[in-house]
Amino acid sequence: MKKIGMGLIGPGFVAAHHIDAVRRLGDVDVVAIAGSSQESTDRKAREYKVERSYGDFRALIADPDVQVIHNTTPNHLHLPITMAVLKAGKHVISDKPLAMNPEEGRKLRDAALAAKVAHVVTFNYRGNPLVQQARGMIASGQTEGVSFVHGHYLQDWMADPNVYSWRSDPAKGGASSALGDIGSHWCDLAEHVSGLKIASVLADLTTVIPVRYSSGNSAEAFSNKSDAERVPVSVQAEDLASVLLRFENGAKGSFSVGQVLPGHKNDLELELNGRACSLKWKQEEQNELWIGHYNQPNVVMAKDPSLVSSAVRRYTHLPGGHQEAWADAFLNVIRDAYEWIHEGGSPHAKPEMLPTFEDGYRSTCVVEAMLRSHAAGSVWEKVQYVSGDR
Repeated sequence: MKKIGMGLIGPGFVAAHHIDAVRRLGDVDVVAIAGSSQESTDRKAREYKVERSYGDFRALIADPDVQVIHNTTPNHLHLPITMAVLKAGKHVISDKPLAMNPEEGRKLRDAALAAKVAHVVTFNYRGNPLVQQARGMIASGQTEGVSFVHGHYLQDWMADPNVYSWRSDPAKGGASSALGDIGSHWCDLAEHVSGLKIASVLADLTTVIPVRYSSGNSAEAFSNKSDAERVPVSVQAEDLASVLLRFENGAKGSFSVGQVLPGHKNDLELELNGRACSLKWKQEEQNELWIGHYNQPNVVMAKDPSLVSSAVRRYTHLPGGHQEAWADAFLNVIRDAYEWIHEGGSPHAKPEMLPTFEDGYRSTCVVEAMLRSHAAGSVWEKVQYVSGDR
């Protein structure tokens, strides 16, 4: 099988994980990367051991050896760069969120469908085998439906006021911070696992740290670098939020997100309660799935290819007792993406688990509804979403 040529635009924090995942596939060549300047991109190319580097993303898109492009740039660049990739007729994998707002998200979704190429958003927590196990248990009726969906996604990387990145700048990150960055992950996971869509929301948003101190440099997520001279910057985007949810079948839900909560590194938790049993998955203990009962002992199911369902087995890489991690779940999403790409991006060939621009656009609509709810005084707001033909 001829190897696929991959290019990446935006060699920041998450770029290394995209490159690692595609190299693990074995049938993809990392051809080139592009960044904000030739000098910085040359440096990253040496670090990632990539042969070609471009200081202009348009040159990478025009490279005839590149058939797939990963867009891992800051949010404000997703629309222009991804639209350029789609215009060139190339497959595209975008970091989340897909776009700054629903209008941009819908444009990208519609353009991707018109281009008839593979289009993927990296909601990577779908790739965990026990997430897929929980989804299958609900879909097969083992929980006897879903009545309540709840959890949280809590981090502490912005607990220090001296941390300032483009995510805090609405011109680059969008109107939302915590909800758009990590709340989007939680909501996508809740909908994907439950099989239900969020119909309406009631949100309460807070900015715990309204003034941050910037060095003027573009700080990467989770960096602990310090600079001597900093200037105060007023921040309005939320760094903490709590949301009530109503799902399309009448199920209820709630979740909280925060990025200023000391001790919480990447604390994503999702619990779903049905009539027969409950299921709970924690990202920081991702090799375990808690199954709760009312008339028999609760159990913890370990990640084990001999225990998960046959449909889930392809997402496990190691025997039971051998711990798998964040990068392995990310690989599963990327592997499904390239299986779709090998089939030319045909809608009928898309793996069921794979998140597309349809999911990315929907995510922007869910977050937008939360922003509207808070702005109106924390009232119920419907998710305004127009489905497309996949």
